Amino acid sequence: MTFTNNKSGNGGVITLNNELSEVGRLTYTIFPEDKKLIISFVLVHSEFEGRGLGKFLVEEAIKFARENNWNIYPHCSYARAVMKRMSDVEDILLER
Repeated sequence: MTFTNNKSGNGGVITLNNELSEVGRLTYTIFPEDKKLIISFVLVHSEFEGRGLGKFLVEEAIKFARENNWNIYPHCSYARAVMKRMSDVEDILLER
């Protein structure tokens, strides 16, 4: 499986693909002046659910944010739940 980060302006989509098609996606908005990335939505297509792939998408967004010295506000409830269970993101996790 491979990730693709399609950033455009102040937003973007991280997609997770297998050899044949898209498996899932995470959409985000960037506020560079505030050094903040907002995770808007995480989707894993139904035939791939239950395999932890949504968490992989969130982890890829965390990696992207760290590379750019941004904090993350997970507007998406799934992303928020995943990040709250991770002990190594307290330094970049924004509650609001």
